[in-house]
Amino acid sequence: MKLNYRRTLLISLAFMSICAFWQLYDTIIPLILQNTFHLGETVTGTVMALDNVLAVFLLPVFGAFSDKADTRIGKRIPFILFGTIGAVILMMILPIADARENLVLFVTVLLILLITMGSYRSPAVALMPDVTPKPLRSKANALINLMGAAGGVYSLFMIKKLIKQVEKPDYTLVFLAVAILMLIAVAILVSTIREKKITITTAPQDEEEILEAGTSKLTKEVQQSLIFLLASIFLWFMAYNAVTTAFSRYAIKVWGLKGGEFADCLMVATVAAILSYIPIGFLSGKFGRKKMIMAGVILLAASYFAGMLFTEFSSWINVVFAITGIAWAAINVNSYPMVVQMSRGSDVGKYTGLYYTFSMSAQVITPIASGFLLEHVSYQSLFPYAVIFSLLSLCTMIFVKHGDVRPDKKDSILENFDS
Repeated sequence: MKLNYRRTLLISLAFMSICAFWQLYDTIIPLILQNTFHLGETVTGTVMALDNVLAVFLLPVFGAFSDKADTRIGKRIPFILFGTIGAVILMMILPIADARENLVLFVTVLLILLITMGSYRSPAVALMPDVTPKPLRSKANALINLMGAAGGVYSLFMIKKLIKQVEKPDYTLVFLAVAILMLIAVAILVSTIREKKITITTAPQDEEEILEAGTSKLTKEVQQSLIFLLASIFLWFMAYNAVTTAFSRYAIKVWGLKGGEFADCLMVATVAAILSYIPIGFLSGKFGRKKMIMAGVILLAASYFAGMLFTEFSSWINVVFAITGIAWAAINVNSYPMVVQMSRGSDVGKYTGLYYTFSMSAQVITPIASGFLLEHVSYQSLFPYAVIFSLLSLCTMIFVKHGDVRPDKKDSILENFDS
């Protein structure tokens, strides 16, 4: 049994376009809210949390809708196609509203855009397991993650090249560049993948012995490990998302960067994460998932501590962000597998939902909480805030005693990219 690399690459185009959009959204929207509409940090953080609030409700709903859909072109592709078209139309209105300084138009379109993006993310993610046998999903997921990272790097590159260093930049070209990528990617996907004609066979998934004898309930010890692991996930997302959401504003106000110069640091972090997947895969196999996560959390806290020492921009900041990318990769690659390791094969979807419930809840709360501190205390509070939550996640991770099965030796280098 071999992975159909061509088909998997084509399917991953949908995820690449989604990641390109969210990188643009997280980087540019806060700047527009503050610089054009002069909203405070708390309000800006609240608006930036809306996508995660909506995602908690929209992702499972539209995922279920697509499960039951039956159209001539498949059950997932219609959501991807019409969702992308709608999102592209709506996102191109945002720079117009920004230029006209029309807050009502901007917020209204932004809200509809977030709903539209939420309508096809789950179907896009579900398409891969739909057409890929279980034994090959690791390799398939690796390709999809790499393509998603490529989409994020593309947006950061366009931000750097297309945003001029002026008092009020025009964001039309960068929105257009991302919109074009989204349309081309999905057009290729729709024209090449015949979803209804693809059939697969899957094998039963092995289960870890984690249940009470004669029942379908987790043992008390496994339940405790799961709770502490989910708490850790919540806490490190509180740290990481606070920085990624506020960094563009922080870099401009504290370090004095102009235009899209701040994108360099984010690109360094992304590229460092991509390059670290292979060594992290080998180290996880040798030392185990928990140790790699804890090492990643320590590195993450250390990088944020180093970040708060810089009062002005220096080239050494790129080194700090490279460490941040490596640390986040070590955490992200191993945390989700630990969660589903504590589930039965029939409950993987349920436990995947738990993972995203805790990670997204943090991403709802932390932009508001950190935004309040930025506005009412100081911009210098950003990195200490991230350090505190990183260290708290380290404390809870100590009590996780299950799910730390060393990954099997990979059949190919590509599988080490799987997260």
